[in-house]
Amino acid sequence: MRTYHCLPLFIWTYMFHTIDAIPFQEKASSERIVGLTEDDGKTLHRTKRGWMWNQFFLLEEYTGTDTQYVGKLHTDQDKGDGNLKYILTGDGAGSLFVIDENTGDIHAAKKLDREEKSLYVLRAKAIDRKTGRQVEPESEFIIKIHDINDNEPKFTKDLYTASVPEMSGVGTSVIQVTATDADDANYGNSAKVVYSILQGQPYFSVDPESGIIKTALPDMSRENREQYQVVIQAKDMGGQMGGLSGTTTVNITLTDVNNNPPRFPQSTYQFYSPESVPLGTHLGRIKANDPDVGENAEMEYSIAEGDGADMFDVVTDKDTQEGIITVKQNLDYENKMLYTLKVDASNTHPDPRFLYLGPFKDTAVVKISVEDMDEPPVFSKIFYLIEVDEDVKEGSIIGQVTAYDPDAMNNLVKYSVDRHSDMDRIFSIHSENGSIFTLKPLDRESTPWHNITITATEINNSKQSSRIPVFIRILDINDHAPEFAMYYETFVCENAKPGQLIQTVSVMDKDDPPRGHKFFFEPVPEFPLNPNFTIVDNKDNTAGIMTRKDGYSRNKMSTYLLPILIFDNDYPIQSSTGTLTIRVCACDNQVLVVLFAALKRQRKKEPLIISKDDVRDNIVTYNDEGGGEEDTQAFDIGTLRNPEAREDSKFRRDVMPETIFQIRRTVPLWENIDVQDFIHRRLKENDSDPSAPPYDSLATYAYEGNDSIADSLSSLESPTVDCNQDYGYLSDWGPRFKKLADMYGGDDSDRD
Repeated sequence: MRTYHCLPLFIWTYMFHTIDAIPFQEKASSERIVGLTEDDGKTLHRTKRGWMWNQFFLLEEYTGTDTQYVGKLHTDQDKGDGNLKYILTGDGAGSLFVIDENTGDIHAAKKLDREEKSLYVLRAKAIDRKTGRQVEPESEFIIKIHDINDNEPKFTKDLYTASVPEMSGVGTSVIQVTATDADDANYGNSAKVVYSILQGQPYFSVDPESGIIKTALPDMSRENREQYQVVIQAKDMGGQMGGLSGTTTVNITLTDVNNNPPRFPQSTYQFYSPESVPLGTHLGRIKANDPDVGENAEMEYSIAEGDGADMFDVVTDKDTQEGIITVKQNLDYENKMLYTLKVDASNTHPDPRFLYLGPFKDTAVVKISVEDMDEPPVFSKIFYLIEVDEDVKEGSIIGQVTAYDPDAMNNLVKYSVDRHSDMDRIFSIHSENGSIFTLKPLDRESTPWHNITITATEINNSKQSSRIPVFIRILDINDHAPEFAMYYETFVCENAKPGQLIQTVSVMDKDDPPRGHKFFFEPVPEFPLNPNFTIVDNKDNTAGIMTRKDGYSRNKMSTYLLPILIFDNDYPIQSSTGTLTIRVCACDNQVLVVLFAALKRQRKKEPLIISKDDVRDNIVTYNDEGGGEEDTQAFDIGTLRNPEAREDSKFRRDVMPETIFQIRRTVPLWENIDVQDFIHRRLKENDSDPSAPPYDSLATYAYEGNDSIADSLSSLESPTVDCNQDYGYLSDWGPRFKKLADMYGGDDSDRD
């Protein structure tokens, strides 16, 4: 505290104290004090008291040599003879404040600080020394400390940080600073603070009362200066001379706005590109400068115009804000050697407030020179398709490929066949003109397509070559005659009637005519009229074989050969003769039903034994009841199918003979033999056969014995026989044969 401030304050305070304290030391009186008259007419009275007190005032920070006099306590009971003693208690009594017990004078023993404690509450007593009793009731009084300006203003922060957009107008608020003064704001001007700017002019100003800092210059540019340091002073005593002050620093940053367009540092850029670069190749980068920062400096590049707008493209690198020139179309030095582009760089976030400054974009010229490269030959097509008839002669030219050197040198090209694509060396090519010709005969039925690869190579530079696929389609020529689609086993019953269908045949042809197959069936010219059978063309690529006479005799002729002429309708017409073998069977009525039933069920079954090692069904467990009449998988039924088998034929029952059905023209050994007797003979033969398998093999001939109404149910030749007969008699056999009667009693039963 500055001492030269205290003397006038002390004198003033002391004078004020003397004047202010004395009027409140009133004498004790019993007289009644008349107060104000209230509306009800009653008079207020003040009660008597022995001594009076009031507030006392002291100056803080007293620096005098003597103790500071506070005031005097006195009662009208004091006669001045020294019989009374004054006692002081309460805040600071005896330490800060002392009293003369004889006179009642109070002094401050120490220097006081209002900011530490602004008032003290004390209590006073007047005691008779002789009796020790209080002559007056204890009373309370207050000592208040008068403030002096001993505290300077203090800011809430030693350092402030603020920002304001560049280009802001004059008077734009930046930040508010605040300073406080610990002195008494209710007493004098010690705590009245005024703000002023010490550093930062002429850019900023401060409101003296509120402490709000504002811009003072228009259109301040961040690009010219971004950081400012402003010093603000706060002074008490209303800013008058002699007041105390404090300062703070405010760092102010100008934030960026988009008030600058992009600008290319040069007007023209030059790039070079080989003509063979792949699409999407980066040729180079260009960049426009923008003094702004952040999103205000973001830009995008685009091609405005130019003869290369279709050949090139420009993309924007978002990280570096560069424009990347890329190849959009294949380049050809021989076609065009130089391209010119105009590229724009534009801000992506323009600020409407500054559009008046001009367009926020710039344009540069980009020139691209195409460099000549040695390129491989180019074929006239991306692939070739050649169609050729399969009967073309060896050495015939079937097609041609062409390639050329796209370079300015226009080197000659030679052709060759990639032998990895033509391992059989079926084709070749003339090295000079690219004509493809055949070396071997072609066959559509074995290989309908040939896919080969042709290579074109520059004669002066063997490293420059190209390859092209050539697809050769072999066209069909009618060079195959139709033939039976399968091997047919045809039977006719001895008691057959004329006009019965015994077989339907179909044919196949390896050729593939574009209009589809159409086959015709006729008797061979050598035998135009067959007395035994008739060939009927069904007009659907099938033919039916019909009986022509009444009854056939096995004794006279057991097998008939029927030649059939088959021809197609393509050019040139191809024909063949297929011979149908027709066997005569007894077809006993008693076994006929089961014969046809077995035929229908087994017609599409696989052969019994596929190979000589397949014996999967020859071993049967002893407790197996078998599969009934249909279970013919475990034995060789070929013997029953051909009762004319020679007696000396000894086939293993687990191995299928090479030929089951053989055309035999010798005299039958088993003519007119009874089936039961035939089975007994076969059983006897097998029992005594030393070449029979050394394992158990159950061979069931499905003969039911003499007690069966239908006699033998053996399905002799059942898988292949297909005879037309009248089965009306089945209806007379009783309800047990009703199902069979329904199946075979109809007119179309032979086609089911």
